[in-house]
Amino acid sequence: MTSTLNTRHRRPPTMPATRTGKYRLGAKLRLLGASMAAGLWLLGVPATASASYSARAETQAFIAELAERHAFDPVELDRALSQARHDPDVIRLITPPARKGVRSWQNYRARFLDDTRIDGGTAFWNQYADELDRAAREFGVPAEIIVAIIGVETIYGRNTGNFETLSTLATLAFDYPPRAELFRRELEALFLLAREQARDPASYSGSFAGALGYPQFLPSSIRAYAVDFDRNGQIDFDNDPVDAIGSVANYLRAHGWQTDAPVAERARLAADSDSASLIAAGIEPTLDPAQLNENGITTLDGRPAASTATLVDLETPGAQTEYWLGYRNFYVITRYNRSSFYAMSVFELAEALRLRRVVDGIRAERR
Repeated sequence: MTSTLNTRHRRPPTMPATRTGKYRLGAKLRLLGASMAAGLWLLGVPATASASYSARAETQAFIAELAERHAFDPVELDRALSQARHDPDVIRLITPPARKGVRSWQNYRARFLDDTRIDGGTAFWNQYADELDRAAREFGVPAEIIVAIIGVETIYGRNTGNFETLSTLATLAFDYPPRAELFRRELEALFLLAREQARDPASYSGSFAGALGYPQFLPSSIRAYAVDFDRNGQIDFDNDPVDAIGSVANYLRAHGWQTDAPVAERARLAADSDSASLIAAGIEPTLDPAQLNENGITTLDGRPAASTATLVDLETPGAQTEYWLGYRNFYVITRYNRSSFYAMSVFELAEALRLRRVVDGIRAERR
């Protein structure tokens, strides 16, 4: 899941003057190390192929910064990072393909709108119905949306990833220059999370991007949005779907979920609609109903948009493009994963689960 920046992780503006020189030296060492890593990465040579992370200048600068900002014991950080290992599979999986593939909404949709996720989601909803109802009441997010996100992310906890998170984040922080700053923040957040949860930093496992547990939160998002929803005194994403239920709902609410508001509606475009310019307006809803109507865009049954929307195009080669009106809640789902394909998959899976539950309820009444 996409990381959310947290100002608590930044260096305080009133750092004592006696440490300023040390901090600047650490920053210079980190810059030097990053430059060396970038050069090696471009050549296809992993900087850690034969060396411990703790032996590298930029890692020592990172350790010094964390010790300074958060009062960590640098010896403990050094010991932890000496155990981290470069993982070439992480680099391979996270690196975008050299040639951009053709987008296909129908292929993408088929990965998530299948019997495994619909049947599994129905069983998950039945098992945790009380907790999902409580989350809907407390956070204003429908149960089907919560279930769908967990289903898309991990098939309800079945596939949470088996990459050792400390090594994953060290690999990305020090050996993947395109996003090194992001993953250094996540590595920092992992050490803070481990201290808060009284866990060994090496005890976490998750995806090749460092996402963890049922909801696939990055460490910074766990610290910012995770809740102890079963109220047992700890947050556990490895074994406790109840904490994941509350945390997903809390994340969506924190990013602006509007209770009882629509997510998306299929759009109808007039033949002379300038769809390209409206799509180019971006994923955040900025097009008001009057503007859409002036451009010949309505809902499929001819109604004006319910509120300010974005125009979403879902392309499939050889098939007609689907056009949708994405409302504020659609945009909120893209804060979990910044893809219109992802958000629509969550929405359609949620609708399939909701309808399945209605049908199952009717069948039960007739027995």
